[in-house]
Amino acid sequence: MSLPTTVDALVQALQSVGYFADRRLATAVFLALKLQRPLLLEGEPGVGKTALAKALSEVLARSLIRLQCYDGLEQREALYEWNYAAQLLHMRAAEGKGTADMAQVEREVYQDCYLIRRPLLQALQAPAPGAVLLIDEVDRADEPFEAFLLEYLGEYQVSIPEIGTVRATATPVTLLTSNRTRDLHDAVKRRCLYHWLDYPERERELAIVRAQVPGASAALAQQVAEFVGRLRSQPFANAFQRAPGIAESVEWAKALVALDTIVVDPEVVSDTAGILFKQREDVAALTRDMAVQLLQAADA
Repeated sequence: MSLPTTVDALVQALQSVGYFADRRLATAVFLALKLQRPLLLEGEPGVGKTALAKALSEVLARSLIRLQCYDGLEQREALYEWNYAAQLLHMRAAEGKGTADMAQVEREVYQDCYLIRRPLLQALQAPAPGAVLLIDEVDRADEPFEAFLLEYLGEYQVSIPEIGTVRATATPVTLLTSNRTRDLHDAVKRRCLYHWLDYPERERELAIVRAQVPGASAALAQQVAEFVGRLRSQPFANAFQRAPGIAESVEWAKALVALDTIVVDPEVVSDTAGILFKQREDVAALTRDMAVQLLQAADA
């Protein structure tokens, strides 16, 4: 599929696959597509960073390739590694045949057929129109891994010592996400466009809940959006380590539908608090009195 020609067209295309982007986010994505630049998305967990990559892959009809970052992630797990077992078998077969030219044997074992492609190399070698590459939670990786990414982010190419430089067959759409567990290096940020993805406005969150949970009544969806929105507002937000994200709003709405809930009351809030929060302290902080205040405020 061709790229959307305007920001409004991109907003509508994303909505068609269930992703509701505001104009600032859509503009950042549109520019990343037009300028062929990576886009760095930062924000709290559960605000839709990873979901955006999935939605883009649907809108653009491109395969989604995901590199999940974590502490200790090595280059070979992100880029490539050699099939050492197959290489060893090839060398033993060559020895059995009495092949004397070991230099030739060495060249043979570093052929393309022995190369195991990992996400970065898969994205670079994806056929036209290219892939959507999601480098998820890059802040969880080590700083040396950031330095390793610079060549890819700046030039859409990587260097493999045994083969040489591999350049993109078709420029991949590249999204990096970060939950700000630590600051990323300036060199990474300079190579990317940037967008801070915040919690949605009430109307946008309501639209998301309605789209993702069609079984919820209009009244229930509105009550969910209002209640979670109030949870994130002051002074209530100060009571929690982390406010619920959009993902939690959607899961909570699904749970309420599964419980045949018509109207949310304090008892239901207490029973389902483990869906809104993932920390014991946060679940305990959502008291019955607070639930009553939140529901009254939401109704008002």
